[in-house]
Amino acid sequence: MFQAKPTASSGLRVGLLGGSFNPAHQGHLHISKTAMRRLGLDRVWWLLSPGNPLKPRPPAPLAKRIDAACRLIDHPRIIATDIESRLGTRFTLDTIRALTEIYPEVRFVWLMGADNLAQFHQWDRWPQIMTRVPIAVLARPGQQLRAGLSPAARRFARYRLPPQAAPVLPLQDAPCWTMLTHPMSPLSSTQIRKSGAW
Repeated sequence: MFQAKPTASSGLRVGLLGGSFNPAHQGHLHISKTAMRRLGLDRVWWLLSPGNPLKPRPPAPLAKRIDAACRLIDHPRIIATDIESRLGTRFTLDTIRALTEIYPEVRFVWLMGADNLAQFHQWDRWPQIMTRVPIAVLARPGQQLRAGLSPAARRFARYRLPPQAAPVLPLQDAPCWTMLTHPMSPLSSTQIRKSGAW
């Protein structure tokens, strides 16, 4: 399902999964459903970015990526949106700030793979992201150790919740984060592009 400006009522728990989705794949679905189940989320919004500032090559056109994401989504509470392009934001912190202003009564949780936590310290104003919204880190093949030893994980170690406390994460004030292990999908957008399937 696609919504240019997703609807959200007061108190809703919403996971934000940002990225280029170039292309979206079953791994994105898997971690979205896992996050809903483990964190008690009401929705997961896929924030299809206009472009990733950390990647030198631009992704496929946004309309193509939205179409592919919508064809893949098979759950009524997973929403694809291009709201970042409508807001004019390219950096995560700016997007989170804008969304919390538009939806002040929504409990947002930023979702990321362990591979992203491993290089989170390269993101623009990353400590401010950690202090702005709770974060759930989901397992990715071969990335758990790197993520757990990353600069971000070490700097914010005292704010880490154990996995069994994950259901309360959306209700916590940032900084607060957890790392969840679960059955993993080996799929990645990079592999799909290299295979010529995109």
